Amino acid sequence: MDVICGAGVGGGSLVYQGMTIQPTEAAFAACMPPCLDYSAFDGDYYRRVAAVLRPAPIPDDVLAHKRYRSVRQFTRKVEAAGFTPYRVPLPLDWEWVRRELRGELPPAFTTGDIMLGANNGGKRTVDVTYVAAAEATGRVETAPLHLVRDISRDTQGRWVAHTDRIATDGHVLEKKRIVTDALFLAAGSAGTSRLLVKAKAKNLVPDLPEAVGTHWGNNGDRIFTWTPLGDSPGPLQGGPACVGVRDNDTPDDPLTLAHLPIPFPIDLGTTSLIGFGLVEPRGRFIHDPHRDDAVLHWSQTYDAAVTRRITARLHQIVGGNLVEDLRNPMLDTTFFDTTTYHPLGGATIGRVCDPYGRVLGQRGLYVNDGALIPGSTGAVNPSMTIAALAERNMDEIVRRDLGTVF
Repeated sequence: MDVICGAGVGGGSLVYQGMTIQPTEAAFAACMPPCLDYSAFDGDYYRRVAAVLRPAPIPDDVLAHKRYRSVRQFTRKVEAAGFTPYRVPLPLDWEWVRRELRGELPPAFTTGDIMLGANNGGKRTVDVTYVAAAEATGRVETAPLHLVRDISRDTQGRWVAHTDRIATDGHVLEKKRIVTDALFLAAGSAGTSRLLVKAKAKNLVPDLPEAVGTHWGNNGDRIFTWTPLGDSPGPLQGGPACVGVRDNDTPDDPLTLAHLPIPFPIDLGTTSLIGFGLVEPRGRFIHDPHRDDAVLHWSQTYDAAVTRRITARLHQIVGGNLVEDLRNPMLDTTFFDTTTYHPLGGATIGRVCDPYGRVLGQRGLYVNDGALIPGSTGAVNPSMTIAALAERNMDEIVRRDLGTVF
């Protein structure tokens, strides 16, 4: 399993497409820990995230531009198959996209290069929203180019982050020990799980829960190429991923399907499609002492059922029958290169952490990211749910732990 991770101040938000989708209540209940109350998320925590990210769907004038031909192709296929196209809310100021289309800025959104970052601005990433607000208080210092290799607990019960300060080429400039009464892990499912699995295997943190590194899933992610013969989507397809289908025919086992632009500079006649669904969190990180790293163990049998459902629904949309399937061939690229953009699990609520992200039996150690979630976030992109969960957790921790634990 290759996990696509964002490495920088802002994390995965720097490179994600930005699909900001709230799951349905039935889908939320089907995969999230039962102690999480959907009504509280719906009435409060999701609303907070929306107020910060201000997600908005693609405007008509942008969708009509020639760069968005592939999006319109997919939209027509969705309508012809009898489904309703869904304009995905994205945390963008679309005026920046218009400025690209007018030639006022170098292209990033409008050529599908968004997965490499959006240096023009206009995207409400974590560094310009939550982190900037924290820094503005004068109580927060951000330290870029610091790579935490291990965490441990010292003899006085304090937490130690064993850290390399690096240059942009990865060269280690300095080794540091950062000592603190409270340590919050928010390195994403892959990063947080790696630190906890290593700490347990090397006994750097005694008595970590046995379930550390377990109950991991890929959010049901699947990526396909789609090549409509005789009707090329064209090169440098505009993005981000902005039109999809929310398939809730089976409320507790839904799918989300979407078009994903690709940034090929030449016309290869193809584009890509993505799907998400519910998946059992059967993956596990295991420490490899020779590599001194946590290695993810995953089998494609774990998500075979949801893959079949996604594949069948996409064939129904872009094909519909055998002849149309041959004219609109799809290739499941994830079969050949097992990847996910949405790692979830490894320090899940109820097994490794309490309902608010406190690591069980470890005073002052917290998890506040996708590692808390067992494998799926309701057949949608996880970013909105992870942010809402963080809002909820911090309410409790500030109320109960500030002034006592730290």
